[in-house]
Amino acid sequence: MFSALIKGFTLLAIIFTVILLVAFIYAYEKISLDANKLIDYKPETSSIILDRNGKKLAYVFKKQHRLYARYDEIPGFLVEGLVAMEDTRFFEHDGVNPDAILRAIVKDIKAGSFVEGGSTLTQQLIKNKLLSNEKKLTRKVKEAILALKIEHELSKEEILERYLNEISYGNNYFGVKTAANGYFHKTLGELTFKEIAMLVGIPNAPSFYNPLRHYKRALNRANNVLYRMKSIGWIGQDDYLKAVKESPKVYKTSLTQNVAPYIVDEVIRRFKGQLGDIRTGGYQIYTTIDMKQQNIAKKAVSISHKKALKKYHEDANTSTLNAAFVAVESSTGDILAMVGGEDYKKSAFNRVTQSRRQPGSAFKPFIYQTALDMGYNPATPLTDLARTFQYTYKGKNQIWAPKNYEHDFKGFISLREALVHSRNLATVNLVSDIGVNTIRKRLAFLDVPHIPKDMSIALGNLGLSPLKMAQIFSVFSNKGHMIAPRLVSKIISK
Repeated sequence: MFSALIKGFTLLAIIFTVILLVAFIYAYEKISLDANKLIDYKPETSSIILDRNGKKLAYVFKKQHRLYARYDEIPGFLVEGLVAMEDTRFFEHDGVNPDAILRAIVKDIKAGSFVEGGSTLTQQLIKNKLLSNEKKLTRKVKEAILALKIEHELSKEEILERYLNEISYGNNYFGVKTAANGYFHKTLGELTFKEIAMLVGIPNAPSFYNPLRHYKRALNRANNVLYRMKSIGWIGQDDYLKAVKESPKVYKTSLTQNVAPYIVDEVIRRFKGQLGDIRTGGYQIYTTIDMKQQNIAKKAVSISHKKALKKYHEDANTSTLNAAFVAVESSTGDILAMVGGEDYKKSAFNRVTQSRRQPGSAFKPFIYQTALDMGYNPATPLTDLARTFQYTYKGKNQIWAPKNYEHDFKGFISLREALVHSRNLATVNLVSDIGVNTIRKRLAFLDVPHIPKDMSIALGNLGLSPLKMAQIFSVFSNKGHMIAPRLVSKIISK
């Protein structure tokens, strides 16, 4: 009877073990799809926009600000500090640490609730990237299975690289490289032992140990990291004492810091849909902007705007007056400076690229160049006398009677003098002589949209952006060849 009972229990135990094993294998294979998100790790990475000399204009990102760090960029002391504090046996276990789990179970039983999880670094990475923070047994089982799967597929170094790029360091800094840059304005290789210890300590509770809000708390946490490393022999006494005494400078860096917002917006607008989402691709985007000239342009816009407000007796708070500035290197087309408005905070509309304004007399040089190309010369006499033109508008006859700005007539005037003094009537008569259709055909290479089909072409009656004006004027300095303006000189992918 007793022997049969033993055999029955043994059989049940075997069946139960087989069921658990089958369930584990099934879960292992099913969960592997989730594991691929870490195995084929491609996090959203911030892009940086730079001027022509490599000066940062701004970081651009979607939700999380992350600068990706390869494992060979990460200091060995940082890895040691992380392992010392979070998972001392990291390089020995296979993703799950049974000893740590048993200790955690004992503490949980004593407390009557989940107070300690016994998670390895691999499990912490899985929790941050793939799972929730809920303290349930099913989540822990899934976490353990995923850990085994990932440890089988990735090396320890690859796991650490993913961990140190994925976790949050507060202040919307994701990844250790981002935190080093944001908090200390340093590369990973420039960090001191104390700064590294601070970075090791922050992820445990990013808000609680945020050095911008709780500096002393962050220092104490860093000292605990250093003490732990000293106690296991991973830092010498002299280095330990020196690091403990240090109080690193922490910078309050705004994530939205943008020294050239109109330029940054224009870059994003131009490459929208061409490089995926430029904010998450981790690109280094070099613009043609020279920040020294950009700052001069900003001052010029500000001064001109103030003068205009004073001249027209406008209130700065209610006025719609605005200004813009663009400087293009004619031989290359490089945009050296671009200010889209007087105050980006009031209006993000870029008047250099998005606005259309009448060029007016600024379009006259193209009329005169056409005349020169057709055999006229600077001394050719033009008629500077009044004329009227009849046309029909909405079924009614209309009369157009252009005038000179000075309200006078010169009779006959040389082509050179007509252009120098921007004489409207001489220009209108010149267009009449050459013919509107002829001028339109000869100016087709400028790729100017909506060139007037009537005599108003003489007075620049069309809409062009300031940047387009800069482009078409490049024909005069490039022997008839038009150079397209460019804002980006090169893009480097991560």
